[in-house]
Amino acid sequence: MTDVTITVHYFARLREQLGTEQETVTVPANLTLAELKQRLAERGAPWQLLTGERPVLAAVNQAMAKNSTSLQDRDEVAFFPPVTGG
Repeated sequence: MTDVTITVHYFARLREQLGTEQETVTVPANLTLAELKQRLAERGAPWQLLTGERPVLAAVNQAMAKNSTSLQDRDEVAFFPPVTGG
């Protein structure tokens, strides 16, 4: 299986808690968004925020994405906490 390179961006509270704004990762082709979250969460705390009880929203190439979305070479993935307001 071929590996692909994707860029991952972290926004708002996630960026602060993870201590990084973006990174480039190499993963197997056709990895799903859910599988990417799990791989990142395996780094331990605070990365487990990506798969925790509070849902993390994600976009792939600037479009909202579901956990079942397959990732392709050069995709850009963005993770951000849900927006709450009042």
